[in-house]
Amino acid sequence: MRASLIQIAVDEGESPASRRQRVAALVRDQAGADLVVLPELWTTGAFAYEDFGREAEPLHGPTYETMAGAAADAGVWLHAGSIPERAASADGSGPDDGTLYNTSLVFSPSGELAAAYRKIHRFGFDQGEAVLMGAGREPVTVPLPGTTLGLGTCYDLRFPELFRALVDAGAEVLVLPAGWPERRRAHWTLLARARAVENQAFVLACGTAGTHAGVPQAGHSIVVDPWGEVLAEAGAGEEILTVDLDPAKVATTREQFPALKDRVLGLAPPRR
Repeated sequence: MRASLIQIAVDEGESPASRRQRVAALVRDQAGADLVVLPELWTTGAFAYEDFGREAEPLHGPTYETMAGAAADAGVWLHAGSIPERAASADGSGPDDGTLYNTSLVFSPSGELAAAYRKIHRFGFDQGEAVLMGAGREPVTVPLPGTTLGLGTCYDLRFPELFRALVDAGAEVLVLPAGWPERRRAHWTLLARARAVENQAFVLACGTAGTHAGVPQAGHSIVVDPWGEVLAEAGAGEEILTVDLDPAKVATTREQFPALKDRVLGLAPPRR
């Protein structure tokens, strides 16, 4: 499986509409890949909190339409990163209910929506995303030919229980778009490798470059194999990282070092 991670530079002087068209062209250039991955909130910037409400769009909004077309034109599975989604009413027939979500979109090679994932863990410690956006509730997996993707977004990386749930649901490739800040780049690399090792799965972590609302981004998108070996890592600027993966390595790793079968679940609370 050939995977291409497009580490997009978010320039505040470039409009979201212009960036959609530019990124769609980059996706089309990846024809021949099996899977293409974009970063988190690349239309606005992950730290541009004041833009979330103004640039929020419905699930089937302009980013959906543009990325669906790009996926179909390239003939690739496309994890289109995430958008600030403004949710429709519960039955989909009425006006927006006002809730924003950090929502990832995955498209099939025919341009059909294969999955949408609302980010479960919101960053901000009672500020920023944590108060501006609602929390997703359901882990999401996506079956592909020969493997299964498990979806997470940025801050989710710090919560291993989510990825355990994804592995229990059959995930073998953990895909994580992000807008990770440069000042915590060491954590980004460390946690990506940890999630790969503990779950014996590939990790494809795609970040942004540039500066979002004054916050320099880490870049350094990374691909890690089920043994925790770094197969490829980007630099700090806009870059496309292309890696050939062997999905069979997940099963081989789990057979050779069957640690997952030794998990002990349902432990009683510690004694006080």
